Amino acid sequence: MIGRLRGVLVEVGEADCLIDCSGVGYVAVCGARTLQRLPAPGEETTLYIEHTWSAEQGPRLYGFPSRDERRAFTTLTAIQGVGPKAALSVLDVLPPGELASAVAREDKAAVARANGVGPKLALRIVTELKGKSLADAGFTPSAAGVHAEVAPATPSVAGEAVAALLGLGVAEVNARRAVDQALIRLGDEAELSAVIRAALQELGR
Repeated sequence: MIGRLRGVLVEVGEADCLIDCSGVGYVAVCGARTLQRLPAPGEETTLYIEHTWSAEQGPRLYGFPSRDERRAFTTLTAIQGVGPKAALSVLDVLPPGELASAVAREDKAAVARANGVGPKLALRIVTELKGKSLADAGFTPSAAGVHAEVAPATPSVAGEAVAALLGLGVAEVNARRAVDQALIRLGDEAELSAVIRAALQELGR
């Protein structure tokens, strides 16, 4: 699983961006507020990633400027009726700390300002989040703002290489086998880009 990307921003689209990490380009879907705050193409940037998989879309990476926003996103998408697009829209108008405050005030109207979120869904979001410990989502309403959290473990080269192959449409079992063979050839200290190239050679591409 990919948890973070740090690399050179190549381009920014209407709903996503392309980041070059050691020669491998990753497309990350982002909210409008995140895209607006990215640096100019050619500069280095870091995004925290939520890596999802669905039968309809396959693998997809969602990018966020902080761990708090990533955790808020996963908490929102766990609510029935809240898909990734709606969750991004909510975070566009209410960053994590403001969302927590809106939930504490039961301010359904604030949540309903998000594009594609109607009054009924806004009520469900407020109700569902109020019934949980918002600290589990990495944010709580407080004067100090967002609470700090422990940084996640850095993804392994093998894990990132497998994820990259999945993004190219390779079946997971084949991707893992190819990466394992590549690491046997190159050694555990090999760079990510070299492992991906070797794995693609194993797959006959």
